[in-house]
Amino acid sequence: MIGERRVIAIALMLLTGCTVGPNYKRPQINAPDAYRGLDPNAPPQTTASIADEKWWTVFDDQQLQALIHKAISQNYDVRIAATRVLQAQAQLGITRADQFPSIYGGASASNLRLPQTKTIPATNTSANQLNLSLAWELDFWGKYRRATESARANLLATEWGQKAVIWSLVSNIASAYFQLLELDAEMQISRNTLASRKESLRLVEIRATGGTTSMLDVRQSEQLVYGAAANIPALERSIEQQENLISILIGDNPEPITRGKTLLEIHFPPTVPAGLPSSLLERRPDIQSAEQQLIAANAQIGVAKAAYFPDISLTAIAGYQSTALTNLFTGPAGFWSFGGQLTQPIFTAGKLRANVRLTEAQQQEAVLFYQQSIQQAFREVSDSLIGYRKDQEYRAQQELLTTAAQDTVRLANVRYNGGVTSYLEVLDSDTRYFNAQISLAQAELNERVALVQLYNSLGGGWQQ
Repeated sequence: MIGERRVIAIALMLLTGCTVGPNYKRPQINAPDAYRGLDPNAPPQTTASIADEKWWTVFDDQQLQALIHKAISQNYDVRIAATRVLQAQAQLGITRADQFPSIYGGASASNLRLPQTKTIPATNTSANQLNLSLAWELDFWGKYRRATESARANLLATEWGQKAVIWSLVSNIASAYFQLLELDAEMQISRNTLASRKESLRLVEIRATGGTTSMLDVRQSEQLVYGAAANIPALERSIEQQENLISILIGDNPEPITRGKTLLEIHFPPTVPAGLPSSLLERRPDIQSAEQQLIAANAQIGVAKAAYFPDISLTAIAGYQSTALTNLFTGPAGFWSFGGQLTQPIFTAGKLRANVRLTEAQQQEAVLFYQQSIQQAFREVSDSLIGYRKDQEYRAQQELLTTAAQDTVRLANVRYNGGVTSYLEVLDSDTRYFNAQISLAQAELNERVALVQLYNSLGGGWQQ
């Protein structure tokens, strides 16, 4: 009984063995207690974050949601990333198969006729064989288990890489769509301004015909009209090019893009919850991918160290062999063989040691890349928080500036019609008002793009 237990224990030891190389342990991370750039007037920090929200709840424009849905299913970068996941899955299957024995079946049949000679009559011979062969390299030192661990981590890194592609795509689609809406707003401002300036030119021409003003005022009024008219073709070019960009992002050929809400109809909250910095490590797909790459590099050290130890392999073959098919499966026709082999490296001119050093250096590179990715993520969140808050402040001031410029135009026209001032004052105030409207539209855009960047930097957008 004790002997049987020893045999079972030895068999289990041969099957499982030990695993050389370091086990993975997450590196020390110096995470801040709070993000820099938080609004000092905001409520106390909580675990809630805007990045926990699905992208279709953050971007509540149905047309934008339709574009993102289409992009996720059709965008070429997303589809390429999906094929990389399939490749990593296949590679894991290839690597994991090395842990198990390989079994092959074979069958052969041959017939030979020897011609008659002076001393030997003609003869016919035949040989038939059916066999199974087994080859198994025991993973006693964990070489194949470490390789499988590395391949599994590479698969997870690839899957997180696919999520990172979607993560960036959602942000790029939203930003591009808001830029298109801002160009639409500029186009509407330019057309309204052109119509207003044409009416002003008509009134100035009437006054010039009546002799109450000079042709100088007419020419100055024409400058305003031509300036607004020249702005329209430039905007039409930018709008069509922006539509082409969005078309490519969603996986279509260049074509017009349907709009939903206007830029001003899309509202975001004045303050958004950022959550805790520690949760950023689990939420951002680029950080998750970097950690899986680190795990894969760490496992490769074990693969390299296992090469120091002997390779233990087993081989076996069994089957039937007979000169006649009718006797192939009879007792005397059976055969078998079983063997084992041990191979120990003795001299490799430092190759094994150099390979271990190589994998250790690659692991250290992966550690630094992982830590760098985290540090860069903290910076992106801080920049986005600052940008969103300051863009809101800038937009508020630009609204006041635009209101003041609008009233200045009204007063300048009153003064001109009353003969108090020249048309040059109207020209200057109208130009300032037009520029203020364009700047306000761009400020509205910057505020919305800043929110998209904040949502992205916090790790939101890839959740489906």
